Amino acid sequence: MKIVSSSDWRDAIAFDVPVLVADVVPGEPTRCVACGTDGALIERTELWAVKHRHPKHHGGFVRFYCEAHKPAVAPPPPAPVEMKRARSAAPRAERRPSTPKAVAVTDRPMRTMCPDCFVEVSAAGDCGMCGAQVV
Repeated sequence: MKIVSSSDWRDAIAFDVPVLVADVVPGEPTRCVACGTDGALIERTELWAVKHRHPKHHGGFVRFYCEAHKPAVAPPPPAPVEMKRARSAAPRAERRPSTPKAVAVTDRPMRTMCPDCFVEVSAAGDCGMCGAQVV
């Protein structure tokens, strides 16, 4: 089963930008997340909604904050500066053409093989697997 996120009012909020809750989702008075459950109910026109990033859920999560606990807006990260690579003073060495690799020479003589088992036979010509005489 493929699990996909559904589209709702939280998708319209930008990450880490405080927005008035009344503008995003109207409703009854609610509490600030930092004040806790013991805090008084606050009108939605006085609460701020902030969408935070989540490490495992790409949609993030939204919290409501009162004016006293509203997180500060983080400045945008500086734009990356692309540095030019300095040219080296020395010219590059020319590549020489590759030489073909030498084939290994074996000193071992090629022995006869059994046509049925495809196994090397002994010097006497007897196959060790099937017992056939190979000439």
